Amino acid sequence: METPSLLSLLKHTVSSNNRSKSVGGLFRMLKLFPLLNSGGKMVALLERQRKALLANNAVIGTLFGYRKGRVSLIMQEDLKCVPMFVIELPIHTSLFHKEIATGLVRIVLESMNKTHKKKLLEEFVWGVYCNGRKAGFSIRRKQSSDDELHVMQLLQGVSMGAGVLPCPSEKESVDGDLIYVRVRFERVIGSKDSETFHMINPEDTGRPELSIFFVRPQ
Repeated sequence: METPSLLSLLKHTVSSNNRSKSVGGLFRMLKLFPLLNSGGKMVALLERQRKALLANNAVIGTLFGYRKGRVSLIMQEDLKCVPMFVIELPIHTSLFHKEIATGLVRIVLESMNKTHKKKLLEEFVWGVYCNGRKAGFSIRRKQSSDDELHVMQLLQGVSMGAGVLPCPSEKESVDGDLIYVRVRFERVIGSKDSETFHMINPEDTGRPELSIFFVRPQ
């Protein structure tokens, strides 16, 4: 079966994503029954799976932007947590959608600071690359902008999805639609100078389509 792309996610509402996720989980659950001889074994197996999920170092990432604007990135450890990283990328929304259409997106953020006095994600100035091409420079925000607060408020109950959000009235006719993609990432900490976030595919195929790399020169 062909792996769904981020572009296909944009064609579905949040509710349809939640329904497909529930159905997929049901089929995976049904596959367990031939392996179980008693309720006790089922409880033990489900408990191990629950612990594995809790141990998974996953974060929530939101990429959004006005159709005529640039893409912003918000990283959160949990929907209830204050974002741990917020930045507006030097990538136009239209270009980002073209990259998504290729089926594989690699975004690299390279810290311009080499002093190593801060934790990696606390650095401010970043060089940004998209699929191997230099896009420009960005500065991490200390505080979320009005647009970022607007998006987080609208998506406060959404863990995964893609689509179009209502725009603030003053921007609706100027910058076009407000488009978003929200996914879960597996966080891999290589060292104090490198972290990688791989998209967790909603169909469990094991093939990430979107990865974000944070690096600091040695």
